[in-house]
Amino acid sequence: MLRSVLTALGIILGVAAVITMVSLGEGSKQEALAQLERLGAKNIIVRSQRPPESNDQQGGQSRSWVLSYGLKREDLAVVEANFPNVEAIVPVKEVGSQVLRAERRKSSQTFGTTPALQTVANLRMARGRYLTEADLAETALVAVIGNEVVKELFPFDDPIGRTMRIDDKVIKVVGVLAPVGLSGGAGAALVGRDLNLDVHIPITTARTIFGDEVSKRQAGSFQTSQIELSEIYLVSDSRSDVLRNAQLLRRLLEVRHPGLEEIGIIVPFELLAKARKDALTWNLVLGAIAGISLLVGGIGIMNIMLASVQERTREIGVRRAVGATRRHITAQFLVETSVLSTIGGIIGVGLGIGASVLIGVVVPMLPDLPVVGQYVASDVALPTQIAMWSILVAFFVAVFTGLVFGVYPAMQASKQDPITALRHD
Repeated sequence: MLRSVLTALGIILGVAAVITMVSLGEGSKQEALAQLERLGAKNIIVRSQRPPESNDQQGGQSRSWVLSYGLKREDLAVVEANFPNVEAIVPVKEVGSQVLRAERRKSSQTFGTTPALQTVANLRMARGRYLTEADLAETALVAVIGNEVVKELFPFDDPIGRTMRIDDKVIKVVGVLAPVGLSGGAGAALVGRDLNLDVHIPITTARTIFGDEVSKRQAGSFQTSQIELSEIYLVSDSRSDVLRNAQLLRRLLEVRHPGLEEIGIIVPFELLAKARKDALTWNLVLGAIAGISLLVGGIGIMNIMLASVQERTREIGVRRAVGATRRHITAQFLVETSVLSTIGGIIGVGLGIGASVLIGVVVPMLPDLPVVGQYVASDVALPTQIAMWSILVAFFVAVFTGLVFGVYPAMQASKQDPITALRHD
């Protein structure tokens, strides 16, 4: 019994390793793809970005300056003129330096926009409402705030109907956004911010009440930027038009902004294709690494079965003496190895599935543990997703490995001379 367990142990661990590692890779892949898809597969995001030459203007000293860069309202007009048939074109404009309520304050992440952004950016409401066309027409001093803003400014109150300040302007909260899963990882890196900290106001209010200058206090300096538009979302009618529209948009903006140093263009559809390709490569690498365990398990089966042949030499001689052929002896040992590898594969599948589920459940609980929690980030997560193909591949490779590495011991057993085998002590 113990020998059988040791024989199958390599297969068990190999199968479990394949399933667990592939599930980790698959979980990470699906999380990254989900973040990219939340940006919208039909979206093209044009974003103002600080040009490289402006990064060294401080010269290591504390000073102030006004830096003008990025998208202009004329750019928006040109885009609208050249893309009359797209699904939507949504401008976004950054305003304000601070968001305050009583003694609580945070750096502003306030953006003026239109009601269409809710659909374009896949934003969901937790409560209240989003911006409306009436808000734009009335230049209303209203805001929709992100989930994290509620925690920071309204920790004990319902924010709906209450007021806060953006700089010295009093703004009424009319809605709260549901938590957005872009607070980390690929999505946040692409958008350039945590969307859960966003404050959205009507773009007419942003332009008329706040103007184009945005002041930010950064290490040792007080920087004022003049940015007419922070972002433009262009939504194609279909995915088939995305790449063509992106190329046209790049050419169009490069004419107005040579080199595109102060403008970034994000095409989630391109990134999705690349992410899927990278994820496939990652899964293959993980599978190959884990597959080495199966190879080691197969070698273990061969060694144990060779030892078994030596110990069972007399049994083989008896079977040959009563009429068993070499084919019968070969079949006997092949059946034994295939049964062991099959049982090992089944146990390994169960162990791999259990480990994958356990990782997904236990890892998010680590920050709450008394000792371990202080060394683990509060938002730690290790998503897993069990891939059916990994279960099937790992199991059948395990069985195949057992058969392949069982052939040699079986042949060695069948070659035993019956007379010599019977005399073996």
